[in-house]
Amino acid sequence: MMIPKKETGPLLTRREMLGVTGMAGLTALTGFTGAPVPQAAPKRPRIACLVSYWGATRSHADWIVTKLLDGYWWQGAHTASRVDVVSVYIHQFETSLLGQKICKSKNIPIFKTVGEAVTLGGKELAVDGVVIVGEHGEYPTNLKGQWLLPRWWIYEKVIRVFEQSKRSVPIFNDKHLSYSWDEAKWMFDKSRELNFPLSGGSSIPVYFRKPEIELDIDTPIKASIVVGGAPDEGALFHCVDVLQAFVERRKGGETGVKSVQCIRGPETWKWTERNPWAGKLLESVRTSFNLKPGHFQAIGKPNVCIVEYNDGTKAAVYSGQDVGWTYAGEIEGRKDPAIISMLDWPGPFSQYHASNSQPHWITELMVTGKEPFNAERLLLSTGITAYNMESNWENGKYSPIGRRIETPFMNMKYRSTRGAQFSTGERPPNVPYMRGFAE
Repeated sequence: MMIPKKETGPLLTRREMLGVTGMAGLTALTGFTGAPVPQAAPKRPRIACLVSYWGATRSHADWIVTKLLDGYWWQGAHTASRVDVVSVYIHQFETSLLGQKICKSKNIPIFKTVGEAVTLGGKELAVDGVVIVGEHGEYPTNLKGQWLLPRWWIYEKVIRVFEQSKRSVPIFNDKHLSYSWDEAKWMFDKSRELNFPLSGGSSIPVYFRKPEIELDIDTPIKASIVVGGAPDEGALFHCVDVLQAFVERRKGGETGVKSVQCIRGPETWKWTERNPWAGKLLESVRTSFNLKPGHFQAIGKPNVCIVEYNDGTKAAVYSGQDVGWTYAGEIEGRKDPAIISMLDWPGPFSQYHASNSQPHWITELMVTGKEPFNAERLLLSTGITAYNMESNWENGKYSPIGRRIETPFMNMKYRSTRGAQFSTGERPPNVPYMRGFAE
């Protein structure tokens, strides 16, 4: 039953009347009128960007740092930057001519050392946040195929300044923390010891989705797969981080990783036949894209990363084509799998389109001082990737059927409380490089 609205003014309670008369008395005594007091503009965080290489429009440094300088596309519109990049360090300086040009055009100093960049040439920490982009450049790979990028090396130099200055600020680390679990665990532990928020990871979990949905917290996930291009360590990490972004929302929360195994070549499909839960989810992805039967099996160099969690949840990451990055989950009580895809990445030379959502969350980290998601997720994604690469090697010998590696040390437990973080609405214009000068 609807109650008709009375055409009368609001009635005040005794407490509200006392408040009104109290304010009247205050006005008489002090001249305070209750008018808004002008507030100073919020301080913009000053950021140091520490990169391995900045010599191509397709480099992660160019994708990320330019968004922090000029703003980014978020939820259907261009958003102005809310941070100031005040210093830059480039590890491979001589080959990073593009970064040199951009910094010169913006009057941003490029320092010769990491320490100088975060102290602005002084003796104490002098910035409000640190962004590390240790991706791309001429660096070797080891026998296992891991790219020996200097992420830990740069991070460790920052930690020295934090400890010397007896204070710390937020750090964002692009992609995985390190190729080494021991280094990654040290990086995570330092963030907890020195009490600073840590974030990083792949840009794909916050990319546009189809359909535009997020799994509810405490979704009863039984098993999951991710299908995406994963021919090497760097590409695999994107897929693993997508997996973790979904499975962390399962019932009871994250319980940690029990084991990791990698199988390569034709044995991939023999394992799939022995594990019908994975085959069923893979088939659901194929049919949802209307691909021909056997589409994924026709890939020249297949591989699967197999993950077991401490609570019995199962997962696998398949290297596959023509589906972008697609998650498929078997959920208790539902007949059909949940299938969510991140699609239509236009390629590395579309400067404005690439990596927009990620700079938004980097900015949120710096402005709020809070982790956009649990840093434990970043550590687990790093560890799964590292032990996947380790699985096929033992005592210097390679096997396409990788050994199952028990990982009791990856016992991270947490409950995700974050909301949806992916971008929605109109996509940004797919335009070429916009700076006015070439690489």
